[in-house]
Amino acid sequence: MKYDKNNLNIAYIGGGSRGWAWNLMKDLAVDEEISGTVRLYDIDMDAAKANEKIGNMLSSRADVPGKWQYKAMETLKEALTGADFVIISILPGSFEEMASDVHLPEEYGIYQSVGDTVGPGGLVRALRTIPMFVEIAEAIKAHSPEAWVINYTNPMTLCTKTLYKVFPAIKAFGCCHEVFSTQKLMAAMLKEMRGIQGIGREEIKVNVIGINHFTWLNSAAYQGEDLLPLYRQFTEKYAEEGFAIDVEADAVRNSYFNSVNKVKFDLFRRYGLAAAAGDRHLAEFCPPWYLKDPDTAREWGFGLTPVSWRVKDLKDKMEKSRRLLSGEEQMELQHSGEEGIKQIKALVGLGDLVTNVNLPNMGQIQGLPAGAVVETNAVFSQNSIRPVSAGQLPDEVYSLVIRHVINQETVIKAAFSKDKDLAFKAFANDPLVNIGIKDAGRLFERMLANTRAYLPGWEIEK
Repeated sequence: MKYDKNNLNIAYIGGGSRGWAWNLMKDLAVDEEISGTVRLYDIDMDAAKANEKIGNMLSSRADVPGKWQYKAMETLKEALTGADFVIISILPGSFEEMASDVHLPEEYGIYQSVGDTVGPGGLVRALRTIPMFVEIAEAIKAHSPEAWVINYTNPMTLCTKTLYKVFPAIKAFGCCHEVFSTQKLMAAMLKEMRGIQGIGREEIKVNVIGINHFTWLNSAAYQGEDLLPLYRQFTEKYAEEGFAIDVEADAVRNSYFNSVNKVKFDLFRRYGLAAAAGDRHLAEFCPPWYLKDPDTAREWGFGLTPVSWRVKDLKDKMEKSRRLLSGEEQMELQHSGEEGIKQIKALVGLGDLVTNVNLPNMGQIQGLPAGAVVETNAVFSQNSIRPVSAGQLPDEVYSLVIRHVINQETVIKAAFSKDKDLAFKAFANDPLVNIGIKDAGRLFERMLANTRAYLPGWEIEK
């Protein structure tokens, strides 16, 4: 398939977003090599129309090299028909359901720092998200079967798995920036330990192996030098106080998103592999070593993100949208740090790219089930993605990862069969659900009841 780099069609599902959609606009605006049309589809048509205007205002500026036309579309079919690329970034449900995901388990002594991937919150979020992705996959199969599909929605693994389960021939992959932060940490390590400044994270060459938000690096190098021995010295030096990248200690303590990487350092010192996601995510995949309670999380140098903060953040972004629409404020021209545009350009044929993505396991990770969605590096080239063989996890890390892989495979089966008993088996098997089985059952029933509007066909008590 040949692409016209000056007339690309991108369908954006979740096009009313005030976060990811704006990042896409900025990344397209600063790139001079590709142009075309972005079709914005969202269940909130007013939000999509607002972004249509914001995007076109940005594109019309004289200081913007990347010229794109933005169009809000009323139907998914209209957005998808003829699309070269499809981007999916949706919020599955409302903040009301998210509050149940994150905060109801706290009544049972279960704390979650994010609540969107694993843990009780991640599992219930998956159950309501999977039917949405079934609908999206069916629409892609009907209207744009040859399009490349980029998913940013969490839970990343199960969203991507659903796309392939519904439409096995789909050309989809999941993108996450968590590994980038660990590359930046290693660049900061070289500055701190060796005095080498100005290293871009892309210069840290890593082998990625694991699953989304529980990724590991079993090799890392700079200019051919193995960095893991130096990383061990670094983690031992900062094991107690932690190390934050270009962030003051007070800023870390007062932020819901920053951390001092103490969880990363602890996992490396115990297992010898560099855990490559942020501490807030890593903590949720482990038994409650780091998430016993909020005080324990603070001791490990990270915080729990309350849904109330997300509600306030949306209000702030809606106010920013108003200012952008009125012309009181202009979109800043800076790259988001995401690699979506680089991936699109590589697939169009504008140079190869190696980066980490989520794809079904075709042997790139030995020892994990075939077809399970895993995260490794892959080579992007013209109309092609080839996963890189990442090797095999050591047994002690494998035992942590395989529990979640099996749980995720179980959740998919439960969602498609609407089998509540099967879903509960996965729920009770999550390492954070470290409570009595009767309490786990009560919590599960309450959480399902709070999200039952998104689970048609399930037998759920009110």
